[in-house]
Amino acid sequence: MTGAFQAAAIRRRVRVPLRFGDGYATTATVVSFTGLTDAQQHVALELGRPAAAGLPLVRLHSECLTGDVFGSQRCDCGPQLREAVERIASHGGYVLYMRQEGRGIGLYDKLDAYALQDGGLDTYDANVALGHRADERDYTSAAQMLHALGISCIELLSNNPDKGTQLARLGITIARQIPTALHLTRANAAYLATKARRGGHDLLSRGHDRPAGPHRHAGPFAGPAHLGTADR
Repeated sequence: MTGAFQAAAIRRRVRVPLRFGDGYATTATVVSFTGLTDAQQHVALELGRPAAAGLPLVRLHSECLTGDVFGSQRCDCGPQLREAVERIASHGGYVLYMRQEGRGIGLYDKLDAYALQDGGLDTYDANVALGHRADERDYTSAAQMLHALGISCIELLSNNPDKGTQLARLGITIARQIPTALHLTRANAAYLATKARRGGHDLLSRGHDRPAGPHRHAGPFAGPAHLGTADR
């Protein structure tokens, strides 16, 4: 392990039935931890049969109250979570639900950043204007959680190259990084284009031919050409 951090431990495992707004349902084992370096209450959702999967499929999902709970269309967080749960339940693995609202700046500041975006700033510059870094997320706790689960090699379900880079530095081998589907709407086009252009997210290369299923956006608007010109 190249990252130096204290070991975390599993605190409790609890079975929780899940049901999403479109009717998809499954059951997760929700795992809590002790000893996480940032003292946040992150949890792992164990889905499917990770032990039988060979390499578990893992998504690091940063908490988004507006998207995950209220269905905000300003981002793609809710659809990505829905997609990840189904894909990981089928394959076997974990959703690490990280308490990192607003790329680590917190809920209230994220709402302030939304107001700045309405005035013309993009999602990264809005964070900086509030005195934060563009992305303040640190994934040390995620690596601790994986090590506590006995996992050192994964397939990573993510469009964000920084997640794999940080995990690799912290002793987690990324055998393969798999992109999520493109969840593009008129309301989040500028947001997604900014993530692709400034954050290096793997979005512009994909359009209608991404994995099918009830979780993906479909329709004539979901094309990469529009995404490539949507940023402001």
